[in-house]
Amino acid sequence: MVVSTFAGSKTVRNVQVLSQLIQSGQASELMDRTLDKLVQSEIDTPRTKLRDLKQDLAGLEEQYELPSAEFYHRFQKGLTDDGMDYVEWASLFQMKENLRKRLQIFTGEEVE
Repeated sequence: MVVSTFAGSKTVRNVQVLSQLIQSGQASELMDRTLDKLVQSEIDTPRTKLRDLKQDLAGLEEQYELPSAEFYHRFQKGLTDDGMDYVEWASLFQMKENLRKRLQIFTGEEVE
């Protein structure tokens, strides 16, 4: 789990307390509903962003006639120039991969 440095140990402690309450059967209905809503929001928001990123990437793939994964591989090896389109494409691809991994953690499913 990635914890922002701002939240730091307070967030970790809160999660530990919630975990202990849940494991001991002491979770309230409010806690259950709130956690359900939080988790669903943490799934829905990245899904929407991921869909938008895929559309942006598809436009670049069409423009340059190259799949994003192949482009990114070349970009990482220094086989492309550092033009603004390429830097943006690489950033979009990285964001897509980060969101995909995040969704996999939340859903336990393979995300494309």
